Amino acid sequence: MFLAVKLRAPLLASIRAELLWPLPLALGVLLALNLPRFWHRKTHEHRRRHIMRWVVLMLCGAGLAFTLTTEAKYHLAKHRVLTGDAAQLERLGQHLVVGYRDFDAVKTLVEKRAIGGIFISHRNLEGQSIQLLRDQIATLQAIRRGQGLPPLWVATDQEGGVVSRLSPPLTHLPPLAEVIDQAPTAAKRQQRVQAYGDTHGQELAALGINLNFAPVVDLNKGVVNPEDKFSVIYRRAISSDKTVVAAVAKDYCAALLSHGVHCTLKHFPGLGRLDADTHLTSAHLDTSITELAQDDWLPFQQVMQIEGVVTMLGHPILTAVDNQHPASFSAAVVQDILRQQWQYDGVLITDDFCMGAVFNSRDGATGGTIKALNAGVDLILISYDADLYYPVMAALMKAEQGDRLSPDRLMASRDRLQLALNRTAME
Repeated sequence: MFLAVKLRAPLLASIRAELLWPLPLALGVLLALNLPRFWHRKTHEHRRRHIMRWVVLMLCGAGLAFTLTTEAKYHLAKHRVLTGDAAQLERLGQHLVVGYRDFDAVKTLVEKRAIGGIFISHRNLEGQSIQLLRDQIATLQAIRRGQGLPPLWVATDQEGGVVSRLSPPLTHLPPLAEVIDQAPTAAKRQQRVQAYGDTHGQELAALGINLNFAPVVDLNKGVVNPEDKFSVIYRRAISSDKTVVAAVAKDYCAALLSHGVHCTLKHFPGLGRLDADTHLTSAHLDTSITELAQDDWLPFQQVMQIEGVVTMLGHPILTAVDNQHPASFSAAVVQDILRQQWQYDGVLITDDFCMGAVFNSRDGATGGTIKALNAGVDLILISYDADLYYPVMAALMKAEQGDRLSPDRLMASRDRLQLALNRTAME
């Protein structure tokens, strides 16, 4: 029953294909074996055994019905997307960056102009060479050129240290914190960071990647939680010193941009103070706005001013501003703080909407996507579970048809994206 309910949850994305047919088959077999015995109960059969058989039947029936209904909804959403209006797919698809496990499937989406970018990880190198991956990326970009569209965003997560999605074969570098700790002076630190950024920039650009999800500018607050298996900001942060983080981030971004690769500041409004892991569950950032503005937000504010810098929105709930929504799709955070107060007109991308803090939220990934675009977010990342793209896109199509998407916000976002992508194309 647990597998039936969770089959379409991103948590099971890596084994879903193996469960897709065995699970309903097993439930059906259990039903077939127990149903005759239930209806032909022997008079001397113990009442408790009969009740247990009834419970098994109910659970199997509910599990089978839920599985078949869930799969029918998914395939209906997929059909709606793949047969959707081309102009609408292009208009809405430019806001979605999608990871993939099947190249032919993502190639179809590019041919239909239904996505704005792809996410590359170690999964895309399994069983194939780096040259083949390079050729695949070039193939997708050639399709875009033939369509007269801006290049695809081709993103990856190559921070260095524990988050180095393409190492090997790309060079595995230590975390930036380790690199700057070995620098005796500020000038030497800058030199080391620039060389570090050059290595990333050169290797990523040669592969065809134009967007790197680095650097991490969350401050290292020394928070260590054994239950935090994925975020582990204390291992990824540059420093606890906001001034050092800002300086290092500027140098790293400058190096990356010199090779035509956009850097990404992450994860606004900051994950350094959290002890919960938003990959798995919701998390509340209860710090006051005054303290955040004087500390955690300084690196963001300083580096976001650089043209070509992208900012990633994390999924904590910033309780002092909006205690109902994760920051990644909170209008109070995105529109009121970043777009209006800070006057930020650069590209905003969310962290992965497959994460538990979004997928299991009240709005879910579909409702969260609608709210994010209406708030002024430019790109929604769906990286871990490629299947989630179809219900999200179907929900966007339905929302636009129902006038639940802001045309003004979408138009402003389109302009920001085209400006950034045109800059990438020129470089």
